[in-house]
Amino acid sequence: MKKSTFVLSTCALVLSISGAAWAGECPADKVGTNKLANAPTAPVGVVDTELASVDLSKENVKLSDRRLRLRAMTIAPGGVVPLHSHEDRPALIKVNAGEIYENSSKCLVPILHKAGDVARESLGTQHWWKNEGSQPVELTIGDIVNDKKPATMPKMM
Repeated sequence: MKKSTFVLSTCALVLSISGAAWAGECPADKVGTNKLANAPTAPVGVVDTELASVDLSKENVKLSDRRLRLRAMTIAPGGVVPLHSHEDRPALIKVNAGEIYENSSKCLVPILHKAGDVARESLGTQHWWKNEGSQPVELTIGDIVNDKKPATMPKMM
């Protein structure tokens, strides 16, 4: 994909996200440290496809070892995105279809994300997701990934 096409696609994603609800956040009275005991460590029923990326070391921002990437993810009913970290990988995750629960290190209860919601993942967040519904969940994910630090994302996805 040409850079200009990717930039236009990324802009379209940002515009579509900007009109989305910032719902699905941790209730104010449930914010707290969650150790995520017994969190799954392997994906179940997940198809994760990188659609495109830009090497940020070659752009004006000059972020070495970083890529801005756009992914599509489908999570089957009962599917699990295992425990992973956003210690240095900010992300915006738009729920396009279905409903899914996020179990976050920053919330004492699971957070329900519905179609149209956007989850913001940033510094220090660890979490895992589960589709407890009967329909597949479709996500679009934009993140800045550090390819030199694969521990922030499970290798099996």
